[in-house]
Amino acid sequence: MQAFALPDFYMPYPARINPYLERSREHSATWARRMGMLDAPKPAGGVVWDEAALAKMDYALMCAYTHPDCDGPTLDLITDWYVWVFFFDDHFLEHFKHSRDLPGAKAYLDHLELFMTEDGQTPPEPTNAAEAGLRDLWERTVPAMSQGWRRRFVTSTHNLMVESMWELDNIDRGRIANPIEYVQMRRRVGGAPWSANLVEYAAGAEIPDDLAGTRPMRVLSDTFSDAVHLRNDLFSYQREVQEEGENSNAVLVFERFFGCSTQEAAELVNDLLTSRLQQFEDTALIEVPALLAEHAVPPHEQIGVAAYVKGLQDWQSGGHEWHARSSRYMNDGAASGSVGVLGGPTGLGTSAARLLSPASSSLRRRLRQRSHVPFQPVGHLPLPDFHMPYPIRVSPHLDAARRHAVGWARRMGMFDSVPGTEPGGMWDERRFLGFDFAHCAAMIHADASPEQLNLSSDWLAWGTYGDDYFPLVFGRSRDLVAAKLCDERLPAFMPLDAGATPEPANPIERGLADLWRRTAGPMSMPARRQFRQAIEDMTSAWLWELANEAQNRVPDPVDYIEMRRRTFGSDMTMSLARLAHSEVIPPEIYQTRTMRELDTAAHDYAAFTNDLFSYQKEIEFGGEIHNLVLVVENFLDVDRWTARDIVTDLMTARMRQFEHIVANGLPALFEEFALDEQSRRTLTRHADDLKEWMSGILEWHRRCARYTEAELRCARTPGTPADSSFLPTGLGTSAVRAVAAGNSMGTG
Repeated sequence: MQAFALPDFYMPYPARINPYLERSREHSATWARRMGMLDAPKPAGGVVWDEAALAKMDYALMCAYTHPDCDGPTLDLITDWYVWVFFFDDHFLEHFKHSRDLPGAKAYLDHLELFMTEDGQTPPEPTNAAEAGLRDLWERTVPAMSQGWRRRFVTSTHNLMVESMWELDNIDRGRIANPIEYVQMRRRVGGAPWSANLVEYAAGAEIPDDLAGTRPMRVLSDTFSDAVHLRNDLFSYQREVQEEGENSNAVLVFERFFGCSTQEAAELVNDLLTSRLQQFEDTALIEVPALLAEHAVPPHEQIGVAAYVKGLQDWQSGGHEWHARSSRYMNDGAASGSVGVLGGPTGLGTSAARLLSPASSSLRRRLRQRSHVPFQPVGHLPLPDFHMPYPIRVSPHLDAARRHAVGWARRMGMFDSVPGTEPGGMWDERRFLGFDFAHCAAMIHADASPEQLNLSSDWLAWGTYGDDYFPLVFGRSRDLVAAKLCDERLPAFMPLDAGATPEPANPIERGLADLWRRTAGPMSMPARRQFRQAIEDMTSAWLWELANEAQNRVPDPVDYIEMRRRTFGSDMTMSLARLAHSEVIPPEIYQTRTMRELDTAAHDYAAFTNDLFSYQKEIEFGGEIHNLVLVVENFLDVDRWTARDIVTDLMTARMRQFEHIVANGLPALFEEFALDEQSRRTLTRHADDLKEWMSGILEWHRRCARYTEAELRCARTPGTPADSSFLPTGLGTSAVRAVAAGNSMGTG
């Protein structure tokens, strides 16, 4: 029996098939035999694959579905790549996952990477079928592509191979990941970003280098990857979890985290899959056209980007069709055309009728995502006990920093009137004293000198002022153009050469110019670039918030969590705790999974802390939609108390992961890279800084007046429920405005 009934999938695009299927079936079988994949031995006897097993899995059919428009030779090459990646997965399983042979696995992966050669390099002689296949494919693929594509492809191929160690380590420890960790790690180990690179090859549509790193293109790849992996987890649960004993599967992760049945977990995974597909659509239809216009992309490159987007769509629909047919997966009830197809009329002009079908849960989800009523009275959100294993320390220079902070804010104009706000400005001195940014700085930077503590306190004040300024000044008027122009001016006040800056036009520019002058001087050039990038990431993320609010769109949960790290300024505020240390972590160490997961776990804990404390401020008094409690309410369709508890559980899970990394990941990293004592002390200090950063931020929220109901009512700004300028406008928003009006009359 199947472990659960497959859910109804959201499938907006029809699957099509490549006419060169039979040619590629024959070619791929011959190629696999020539590479030695059909007689590769298992450690306990037998072979990993034989010809019958390969034919039954039918990877040529998968590639014909996922790449329906490419020519025969291209389909042959694409199919060979997928034969190789699935063989690698099964070969690694048989030789290392079953035996828990971590040292052997690392040596195997390290040697496999030698076959991804640079120009002029000669690969070693292969010692197994996985190495033989990779060498052959590399020589047939890479020479035709640009250097930018090669870099991206090397990275994604490296990730899908090397991050297999994460899966193996979790199996060895009997450890199941938390949902946030799982999604971001599955994206690396699951191979879908690698598939997106191959879509560029198959479509003959490389993404231009200057676009590849932008948010819209990154989100296209990430949403594509998440949807591919979540779908695969639903189909492969029985094989992976019940038959092979693996524990890297989203259904299992959700089952354990939510404490629900397997069927309920499968439905939740499918809900997230649907949300990621709809995020893909929103990005493709809204953000990508704006990106092309902003960069004045020439027509031939616009056509290439469109072909790439279409290729990703084809992969989604074709990948689903193959999962529904392949012997590799649990797919009873997933016959072609039977899963996720809405009843009702078909044909030209009937799509709207089909979308309005009562059975369309995906439409209900989309409508719920866009029908939030701002300024609803939610009242104080009682807070739970927080898991915080680390103590706080406070700088002895706190009192002096408090005196400095209020004078600095006054000189920067933060208490002055701001155009578009009420007379008296956004902040006044009384409110600023209640915010007590110096106290926060004194806890996250307890060992700072008086000058360093003043600087940390001023950066916190500046970041919070900007976070208040953008929604109040630009959000009320929906003036996204003015907001973008404001953001585009800010880098001019952070010159890398610490030179002259323009005349500041507002407190944000004036404060940034002063802070950069005081901060950048002692920094190395790489440190300046990194710190400036952290600030630019934060301020550009404020534009993302404004765009969502203009659409009245509650964010997708994965997109929210990843962007929250930017809007919260996690990288910037964490950098403040490192200003006192001159040591630089080697870049290759800082980019390891251990350090990356250590940082993001801490970042999420701090950001979620803020979301819990600021819920009433943001939802009732600010009319905002960027709060994880609200995002969970909207996504799961639950009340705010249930959402609060889920957010708290996520905080706890991220803290437990942080503790696990400190206890196990860091020592393993030290040994893996044979780090010297100085490097070990530097990384240990980094982890200690993160501990104080998290505990300090939690303690500041507990003591700060900024989020108390008394302060919120005292400092209420224009934009109450009766202020219709804050409500969404346009087609389909009249109901939202009517409900808001009712709320206003009901609350006085």
